[in-house]
Amino acid sequence: MSRHRVQRVCVYCGSSAGRREAYGEAAERFGAALAAAGIGLVYGGGGTGMMGRVAAAVTSAGGEATGIIPRHLVERERADASAPGMHVVGSMHERKALMADLADAFVALPGGLGTVEELFEVLTWSQLGMHSKPCGALNVCGYFDWLEAFLERAVGEGFMRSEHRGLLLLEPDPERLIERLCASGD
Repeated sequence: MSRHRVQRVCVYCGSSAGRREAYGEAAERFGAALAAAGIGLVYGGGGTGMMGRVAAAVTSAGGEATGIIPRHLVERERADASAPGMHVVGSMHERKALMADLADAFVALPGGLGTVEELFEVLTWSQLGMHSKPCGALNVCGYFDWLEAFLERAVGEGFMRSEHRGLLLLEPDPERLIERLCASGD
């Protein structure tokens, strides 16, 4: 599959803020960096937690944010269903499919089970050759150190090929992560 220019990044992250202010600050910095690079955001559509902060940062900096939220989460995650760029869909499956279709790259910011599940899904699709879009994680305060250790262990124990270890770009710096995604997408 051919690589292409990164025009939109799908961000998976928590609808909660987490315990450290550094997480929210990193979400805002990542959103501002996307906008500064002329890269649009595709996100889960919620207005709370990390999700709300990254989207607000993108739009505050003049960038484009496209939210995709299932109808049953509109109230819970305080989504503005009438906002420009907001898509209200029928299910989580529709949400994930549309997010993947609209994005040229994927990034996980700190979050919980949904964040990790969505990241692992797109990494698996990449490993299987279903897409060639770059995948990354913003390793704020070492949040994804466990993931790096897991991937190394999976390779070491023979459950993953060493060439697939490079499918996930881990960076603590938002601007550097965006640079690496763009370099991988060219």
